[in-house]
Amino acid sequence: MTAELVRGQNHPLDRTRVEIRIAAGGPVVAGVTLADERGGLAGAEAVAHPGAPRRDGVEVPRQAAAEHRIAVDLGALPAAVHRASVLLALPVGIGGPAVFGAAAAPFVAVTGLDGTELASYTLVDLDAETAVVAVELYRRQGAWKVRAVGQGYAGGLAALFQDQGLPQATGAGLAAEIQEAVRSGHARSVPVPTASSSSTTASSSPTSASPSSTAASAPAKSPGPVDYRHPQRRTSNPPRPPQPRQNTPAPPPPPPTSPTSAPTPASAPTTPPSGDAQPAAPVAGDAAGRTPEERLYNQVWGMFEDLARTVAAYRSAMDFAQSRLAKELDAVNADPRNRMGAAAEEARAAAHDKHARLAAQAREVLDRDLGQLTAEAEVVEPALPPAFASWSSPVWQGYRPPEEYPTAVRLGDLRLPECPDLRIPMLVRLPMNRGLWIDSGRPETFAGAETADGAYGSSFGLDGLDGLAGGPDGAGPLDAAEVRRRAVDTAVTLAARLLAVHPVGELTVHVIDPAGSAAPALAPLLETGALREPPATGAQGVTAVLGGLTRRVDLVQMAVRNQAAEALPPDLDTAEQLLIVHDFPHGFDDRAVNQLRYLADEGPSVGVHLLMVADRAEAREYGPVLDPLWRSLLRVTPVPDAHLADPWVGHAWTYEPSRVPDGSRVLRKVLGDLAAARRSQGHSRSREG
Repeated sequence: MTAELVRGQNHPLDRTRVEIRIAAGGPVVAGVTLADERGGLAGAEAVAHPGAPRRDGVEVPRQAAAEHRIAVDLGALPAAVHRASVLLALPVGIGGPAVFGAAAAPFVAVTGLDGTELASYTLVDLDAETAVVAVELYRRQGAWKVRAVGQGYAGGLAALFQDQGLPQATGAGLAAEIQEAVRSGHARSVPVPTASSSSTTASSSPTSASPSSTAASAPAKSPGPVDYRHPQRRTSNPPRPPQPRQNTPAPPPPPPTSPTSAPTPASAPTTPPSGDAQPAAPVAGDAAGRTPEERLYNQVWGMFEDLARTVAAYRSAMDFAQSRLAKELDAVNADPRNRMGAAAEEARAAAHDKHARLAAQAREVLDRDLGQLTAEAEVVEPALPPAFASWSSPVWQGYRPPEEYPTAVRLGDLRLPECPDLRIPMLVRLPMNRGLWIDSGRPETFAGAETADGAYGSSFGLDGLDGLAGGPDGAGPLDAAEVRRRAVDTAVTLAARLLAVHPVGELTVHVIDPAGSAAPALAPLLETGALREPPATGAQGVTAVLGGLTRRVDLVQMAVRNQAAEALPPDLDTAEQLLIVHDFPHGFDDRAVNQLRYLADEGPSVGVHLLMVADRAEAREYGPVLDPLWRSLLRVTPVPDAHLADPWVGHAWTYEPSRVPDGSRVLRKVLGDLAAARRSQGHSRSREG
């Protein structure tokens, strides 16, 4: 049974030799990019295009045309290839629409070699784009799937290739090479028409209108909103990191709909994906990577990406079902003569039945995908190493300080409202390239707060989501004092985890607590010796700590620039530095604020990291001088809050901090083990001396 996909939806493939059939409203160039497990291209040789139509496992057409077939043998792709993305681009200089929005929506189908259609996708909502990633074939847990992508680029092929990881010069050169190959092939195969023959052709065939007339007749469209992370992307086509041919004619694109008719069925999953191809049983660490830890990291990232796109497809399908219902009800009510009576009631009932069927089909697909992801999470979570594991994981009971830096560290969990029980670990690469801001503000400020995380999104105002200032069991809202207490507890928990995942002696923690109000929460760090010095208090203590760290940044930067590491003072602590700042901005003068901004901007590159505990609302009272500091840090919260966005479809993800289970002594045990290892290391060095 054919699966009619919407943007972001995926479908399993039950065979490795397939064809990609394309039908467009005018001539298009077709190609395929072959990407690794991270979505990156190894170079121009990883692209099959008209100038180089054959790559291992892929063959694409040599010319621009309204219909194409691309041959793909997934079993013949190089082992390093995990994603094959089908790209379409408008040719330059040979006629046709100037932008995709001026022609009928392209239609793409994945078929077997016998012509059996496995999945299809209509690229709706294109506007000023001149290149688009239509679909991708990607490998997941040893099996291949197809996903509807629909990511458009107003900047054309050059912008597409740059987004997929090619350097700007390489991408621009490859785009020019492809267009030149298309123009050369067109000149060899298509005679230049004379003026008379051109007019005759145009008059004899209503489908052969000139590009200019086609563009002129198309309704003008205003440019859609531009994605704030990549100006060349359009948010009508959700961003997607880079990733996926010949005898019967490709199916035509769906006909355009009238203003009063329902959208074409291809716009929604009217037929759920078939279940003939059963997914393989999930295995922990089956992603690509050089080490088991890196494979687990990539697998968690893949789960995060899959959940984002699965929910995006579900929301798109539900929006389609709702819009279709509204249009059909409007059509019934439009004619006063037919608004009443048995026929009208039957029409309304039929519209509601269609809506219910579409909603049920969308939910069925969502439940299927969530079931697969839940099964994978149940296998992956117990296999995570300490750096990635939750504090409730048994792996901490056998904890030993590491000898090497981990790939990443877990800062908490992420979830979406459609699947509140499925949580994806929020892993951040080490060393961190930005500090953290733990918001200790009043609970009611969380729902409208903004995030400063450039990787996940910016400026989300949300309300109505569960858990925003509730207790751990949902018993009721927390007061401001409890939120502040949890904020400093979260800071201590994160500091303990960072200490635990660094080799012994490779992370030094400092604390600034001007009023001394964080002493109870800091007790685990003090009593285990994780803090080498007591927290700095008062204006004098603030000045001393900030001055010492600022000096360290200056000295290391100079040593790096001059390649003179041996010139560093012998008493300089070369370990990574973590500065916890509590109750900011109380107790900080202008000079101290400027030093903090300097550490936030310049510190991460030389191993100095900030962990701020502050109330964003109170910080605003100090004026715009603190805005650069706020925006340079990644905001996390001590209670669940929906303020992070993924880089593909912009979902608002609910972040939950990584908390130590009530009554557990795991954090003190880990810090004690670190202290014992540090003492043992010190004894060894003294004996060697």
